[in-house]
Amino acid sequence: MNHPVATRNTAHGVSFREAFGVWLRVAALSFGGPAGQIAVMHRILVDEKRWISEKRFLHALNYCMLLPGPEAQQLATYIGWLMHGSRGGIMAGGLFILPGVISLMALSYVYALFGQTSFVTALFFGLKAAVLAIVIQAVVRLGRRALKSRTMQAIAAAAFVAIFAFAVPFPVIIIGAGLIGFAGTRAGLPAFDAGNGHSDAADDDDGASLIGDADANRPGPSVTGTLKIASLWLALWLIPVGLLVATLGEANVFSQIAVFFSKMAVVTFGGAYAVLSYVAQQAVEGYGWLKPGEMLDGLGMAETTPGPLVMVLQFVGFMGAYRAPGALSPLMAGTLGGLLATWVTFTPCFLWIFLGAPFIERLRGNKALAGALSAITAAVVGVILNLAVWFAIHTTFSSVVTIRRFGLSMQWPDFTTLNPIALVLSIAAALAIFQFKAGMIQTLAGCSAAGLLLYASGAVTF
Repeated sequence: MNHPVATRNTAHGVSFREAFGVWLRVAALSFGGPAGQIAVMHRILVDEKRWISEKRFLHALNYCMLLPGPEAQQLATYIGWLMHGSRGGIMAGGLFILPGVISLMALSYVYALFGQTSFVTALFFGLKAAVLAIVIQAVVRLGRRALKSRTMQAIAAAAFVAIFAFAVPFPVIIIGAGLIGFAGTRAGLPAFDAGNGHSDAADDDDGASLIGDADANRPGPSVTGTLKIASLWLALWLIPVGLLVATLGEANVFSQIAVFFSKMAVVTFGGAYAVLSYVAQQAVEGYGWLKPGEMLDGLGMAETTPGPLVMVLQFVGFMGAYRAPGALSPLMAGTLGGLLATWVTFTPCFLWIFLGAPFIERLRGNKALAGALSAITAAVVGVILNLAVWFAIHTTFSSVVTIRRFGLSMQWPDFTTLNPIALVLSIAAALAIFQFKAGMIQTLAGCSAAGLLLYASGAVTF
């Protein structure tokens, strides 16, 4: 890949302006959830631009999988940091979410104003079927990359059973998988070799990449630099939260949004897929921000817009403030609530990358760490599979029961409440994606149109 000499102002030869254009392109194409977004970045940054080697890309990805928050956005931030330091990370990570912030805010306005009409309900009825198929696709794509050995498949299966049948907290699953991977690598077991099962591209022509596996590129960590980064990003994140609680009180909806989503930013390992059911439960039963089923509507909107799926939390914040506006107009309160949720969700993501990436870069040759990260990636597959099952239950059945006995804690469908039309539509969406290789946008549009047609024909009522 040739780069104009006139724009070369860094060792790798890619100017900040040139990188801006590439990251803008990545942001515009960041549909399809984390699996699709990671695939887009890989195609553009590794295969097309040759900015970064395959091994370096996978090392960064495994670290981002370990972090709470959206792994695709954090991966963009990490690679932006590798290319142009902190300002490159802010540019890449910021651009990655900006289109989603704008478009989801617009859709939240439409939903708040017209969402209770049958027409809009029919639209989202179709969207839910498409979302289910897309989540299943995410499981398949990530599984193909991460589950190359029976050991990794067993870790994924154990993670699924733990979270689905026993409601084991996600952080416990992640820590457990990491410890298993670390111990397995230290013991010399080949199944935990981080390079085991990666595509042959992992041994690609490293010299053809601007940042190869052997390149240091960024300076290592220092005590002064670490303290500065921590102080800056913690202040940007937590000072607004503290001011809201101090001035408005803990019972105010804005204080609740700031505190709740700040907590989620710390524990939401696995992104939107992993945290969805917990946030939905708290938003509906705990705070009364959403009505039952609205979380799926929000995720459907997040699926139709570029950016991380965890952007659905902006929708939750919007609806929470919209329904408790206080002295503000509902739309103004909703706007501020949505932006506040976005701020406290994504500001910590920059903290995790800028604080941890220098250390992770120094540890690139540590096989035990790489094995732990690979095991964590496998566990994430099991967690996403749990979400696929959760979606399937709530999309195709009108009622579920919670089973709590013999140590089990799981949701099970009431089979008498099966919605056959929703089931058929979900199967059709899955066939479109897997059999006919339809794109995500085409599938979402087709299912939405089907929902409207079914409503217009009287086949479904709301």
